[in-house]
Amino acid sequence: MIQDNQSLIHEIRDRFANVEACPIEGPRVYFENGGGALTLKSVIETSAKYAGIPDNQGRDNPAAKALEATIEKARTDLAVFMNSHSGQFILGETGTELLFRMIKVACLNAPKGAKVIGSSLEHPSSRSAAQHWAGVTGMEYVSVAHDDVEGTVTASHYAAQMTPDVAVATILHASPVTGIGVDVAAIAAAIRAVSPDCVIIVDGIQHAAHGQVDLAAYDIDGYAISPYKMFSRHGYGVAWISDKLTSFSHEALIGGPIRNWELGTRDTGAFAAISDVIAYFDWLGGNVSDEVAPRKRLEAAGAAIKSYEMTLTDSLINGTGNLMGLRDMDRITILGGADNQHREGTVSFVIDGVASADVVATLNKERVRTHMRKADHYSGNILYPLDLPDCVRLSMCHYNTIQEVAQALAVIQHICEAAG
Repeated sequence: MIQDNQSLIHEIRDRFANVEACPIEGPRVYFENGGGALTLKSVIETSAKYAGIPDNQGRDNPAAKALEATIEKARTDLAVFMNSHSGQFILGETGTELLFRMIKVACLNAPKGAKVIGSSLEHPSSRSAAQHWAGVTGMEYVSVAHDDVEGTVTASHYAAQMTPDVAVATILHASPVTGIGVDVAAIAAAIRAVSPDCVIIVDGIQHAAHGQVDLAAYDIDGYAISPYKMFSRHGYGVAWISDKLTSFSHEALIGGPIRNWELGTRDTGAFAAISDVIAYFDWLGGNVSDEVAPRKRLEAAGAAIKSYEMTLTDSLINGTGNLMGLRDMDRITILGGADNQHREGTVSFVIDGVASADVVATLNKERVRTHMRKADHYSGNILYPLDLPDCVRLSMCHYNTIQEVAQALAVIQHICEAAG
């Protein structure tokens, strides 16, 4: 496991850019992974390489054929990483844009008088899209209330609201506000038990960096990620769409391939970069296991990441060395509770009597980068029910260390003590 191998932790950190220092601010601890993960050095090199190639795919020349091979390799790599055996992978502008497109097509192809179901846990990437296109198509939007205390939504929550006329469903894999995850397979099964033909679309943007995606186990029709939150770069999104969703009437060039969902020429460098990310997971899986098969190595990497990130969050919550954890500090409330087993690398909290903006500013001054989430259109769905105007989000990935957690705890403890 990662936590037992300091040499491996060093190797992991060496593969990422700007691990210990911001190129603008200087030395700092990076605990803002929920807003955008660190980028692999290989992704930076690959992106620069492909940015300089003038050729396009689809031409009769060696460069074009090499680009086409790069794209096909990326699609194959994604199929192994996400464990898909059908459907297709497409690239778009962002993960949000792809969620809007998938939900739009699902609603436009739904039977007249059908319903759309989603939960109050969701990021507006899916919730706004579902509500908007439900309104445009005359469908009823059914809102499943999440558990405010646990910060999650369950299969039983969905089941209580399900009816046979639900034709489209959306699920959030993990909350970008709190990092609390959900059981996608169980929720999808509850949906299909009542409406077998429902089109199910999942927002995997927050979850993907933690290395565990298993489309074969989910029984869904769409899954979107934002690669900049999964060690790649900004400027594109990736979605998997089932054969069923692929076949629906959608925006495409008249006379073009009927399965084509991509509008215009995609950036080959983006495909190459996602292959770099998957190669990194494969490398990690080979270092934490003796697995040989690519999918097995990826599964091993995901399991190791989950275990290590639980060690990091447990250290933040329960303390490390001679430093007390957040749960034992006066004035601190942890969103989702201190013992939430659904947490994925993120701990969000408030300090009674201290504005979250001030907490974030103090941490930043002490070279610990975090972020404030406030009760706006992005995070109000989580914060309003808790009667909170904002919170501090400390989001980690597997390249972070216990020493960095200790650095953050020391500053937070000082803030609490100064507040009286």
